[in-house]
Amino acid sequence: MSLQPIDVSWLCGEYSWESCSFIYVRATPEQVVARLGGRWEDFTPGAFPDDPDDFPGPGEPLGVTSIGDWTFVLDPDWLGTCEGVITELSRGTRLVSQAALAIKCIDYFYWCEDGEIRFCWGDDEGYPIGTPDELVDTMADIDRLYPRFSYLYKGPAFLLVEHLTGIRTTERLLKGSTFRWGVVPEPAKSKPQ
Repeated sequence: MSLQPIDVSWLCGEYSWESCSFIYVRATPEQVVARLGGRWEDFTPGAFPDDPDDFPGPGEPLGVTSIGDWTFVLDPDWLGTCEGVITELSRGTRLVSQAALAIKCIDYFYWCEDGEIRFCWGDDEGYPIGTPDELVDTMADIDRLYPRFSYLYKGPAFLLVEHLTGIRTTERLLKGSTFRWGVVPEPAKSKPQ
């Protein structure tokens, strides 16, 4: 099945100055929060920020919601690029993460299976692991739909997410979901510069 373009103008427009990670884990929200070192009972209900001025910044709580069999995590920082964290989160399951700082045109993408990175793309790194056979057709579709050198956060990453998770991440989906917001311990990580 051929992929179709996805409209991410809402994210690239209003929220484009924000840094954030979108992390998708095939597990329950409670399991994901526990694996991150948080306590589910400390997370409080809330909506996806409707106004860009309300978007959480680095160091502020992250949001977690359930989408089918998956947990979606909105981290207002670079958690989705911390290889030690995402490989551990993927133990026994699949994890896909995308992170961007659109104002600097920096973006990252990871696909992990059971503790191993299967595919990653990073700002200046290209495809350091190589493209797995499972993604060859999808990457060809993305090359057909988007101009060469398109930033992942402007659409391609969302198509990779859709291919790997079955989730088409839209404004309506995120703003229509009930999140739980809370804090997890700061992992030892380095942020992209």
